[in-house]
Amino acid sequence: MTSLRRCAPYLRPHRWLMAGACGAAFGSMLAGLAMPLVLQGLVDGPVAERDFAALPWFIGGFALLGVVEAVLLGARRLLVVRPATRLETAMRADVAAHIQRLPLSFHARWQSGQLLSRTVSDVTEIGRFVAFSAVYLMVNVAALVVGLLVLARLAPVLALIVFLAYAPMVLATTVFEQRFRVVARSAQELSGDLSTTVEESVLGVRVLKVFGRGPETVRRFTEQARRLRGLELRKLSYTAALWWVITALPDLAIVAMIGYGGHSVATGSLTLGTLMAAVTVATYLRWPADTLGWLTADASTAAAAADRYWQVRDEPVTVTDPPRPLPLPSPVRGEVRLEDVHYAHPGGRAAALRGVDLTIRAGSTVAVVGATGSGKSTLLSLLSRLDDPTSGRVTLDGTDLRDLALADLRSVVCSAFDDPVLFSGTVRDNVTLGVRRPDTGPDAPDGDDAVWEALRTVRADGFVSALPERLSTVIGEEGLGLSGGQRQRLALARAILPRPSVLVLDDALSALDVRTEAEVEAALRGVLSRVTTVVAAHRPGTLRLADQVVFLSGGRVAATGTHDELMAREPEYRLLVQPPPEMPGAGADAEGPAAGAGAGGPAGDRAGKVETR
Repeated sequence: MTSLRRCAPYLRPHRWLMAGACGAAFGSMLAGLAMPLVLQGLVDGPVAERDFAALPWFIGGFALLGVVEAVLLGARRLLVVRPATRLETAMRADVAAHIQRLPLSFHARWQSGQLLSRTVSDVTEIGRFVAFSAVYLMVNVAALVVGLLVLARLAPVLALIVFLAYAPMVLATTVFEQRFRVVARSAQELSGDLSTTVEESVLGVRVLKVFGRGPETVRRFTEQARRLRGLELRKLSYTAALWWVITALPDLAIVAMIGYGGHSVATGSLTLGTLMAAVTVATYLRWPADTLGWLTADASTAAAAADRYWQVRDEPVTVTDPPRPLPLPSPVRGEVRLEDVHYAHPGGRAAALRGVDLTIRAGSTVAVVGATGSGKSTLLSLLSRLDDPTSGRVTLDGTDLRDLALADLRSVVCSAFDDPVLFSGTVRDNVTLGVRRPDTGPDAPDGDDAVWEALRTVRADGFVSALPERLSTVIGEEGLGLSGGQRQRLALARAILPRPSVLVLDDALSALDVRTEAEVEAALRGVLSRVTTVVAAHRPGTLRLADQVVFLSGGRVAATGTHDELMAREPEYRLLVQPPPEMPGAGADAEGPAAGAGAGGPAGDRAGKVETR
């Protein structure tokens, strides 16, 4: 229950409403327990003495207590709605913001379905507990205690009978809560896995269809659903066993009360009104007793949900703003340095980077090349602080990136990735996603003009103009209505639109055909001449855009130089980037119009802007 108590601060702004709801619930409970006392007075008074003149007063009092009970019950519901719904809203907003702040290493370890389950269904469980179960759990326990005290005042022996019947219920509830909570946690975990399976099957529907794996995915989903059904049935079996106990024992208590009380009334040691009042109190306590198991189960489910919620919230945010951020250099030249940079993934995996020392001169274009697993994407992710180095540092114009505010850094360092993620919305929404502040340059284009300029640069203006509503066309989730090359060009336009000082391209041309790649490369030369560009690539045409190529192997800088230099002296590099022998024409086609950007062309004029130390 510790995790549930940690949710209490979300209710603190609404503590008076919650206090009013609890007060109304307690008031309705006391009104209900007062009715048997009025009944006792009625039977032992006007009824026994045949004093019909006093009868209306008892009837009126009984009716008044009923009205008070009903009004207070309604007030409880009205008072608790706002705190519970605002708790859910605030908790969801906080966990969503926290997930966005967590580094990439966290997202590599967590399934999106699990995060979705914790953000939506688990918070719903907590809100339902706060709105209903928490209040009634306290009120019903109090009702049992107060009811036993009322019975003790009426007839101590009858109170003892009820106590002996209800004591095993407390023990059974304790054992039930411990077992139910374990099963409830497992069911919620499996529910998250089920959400992941559904999400992956929807997002990967094209792959599943083309490889005919749809039936296998359905079988996997069905197996998970069956396992979840088994856990839910175990939860029901525990609940059913507890309900048997809490239903049978109160019934036995009432039978014993009627037997003993009837004998006592017959012998004159107990009045009929007292017996009727005691049985009425015991009957009134049936609902608190019957719901005790259900409320305890709900508390266990909410506690398991809170555990899962705080499991995400407790993940450390390692990439944060410094306490006193330094301002961006003015102007930002774009010189990037990596000084003895090491990076190891969490979980004890092998280090991705091992002592990388690299200087990227302002305004230069650097290509990072290496085999799969060599650390290219990791190195590029450090430039915009998607992760931080395990040791060493990365600087921009001499300032450690960790000393800059994240918003400032990412306003001047923009990225495009090999996986061109697009969002549900218009073309305009997706391309302008990275615009954080207006461009105030002397020749800055305004509004859609800037968007069209970026689209023209990446040769995307043609297909966007052909869309039904041009920039206002809704492209749908993941942009599945577009080709891979079209999605990649939109992602590339998104990266260059903010006019960054440092442009990071993580294999961002991989989905383009050879001809389109050559056209985009030619158009990009104008952009790359104005910014510092770091690009991960393998195609010779793209590599010829670079002033210098950095060849990574095993997380270290194995060699640097121009593309032609490395082709001449590095067999491992040559084997990695040259076309296979069975496709002799591919290399020439791939280079196409970009072939002129060799060592003797514009790129060669800027050679030497990268230094390794």
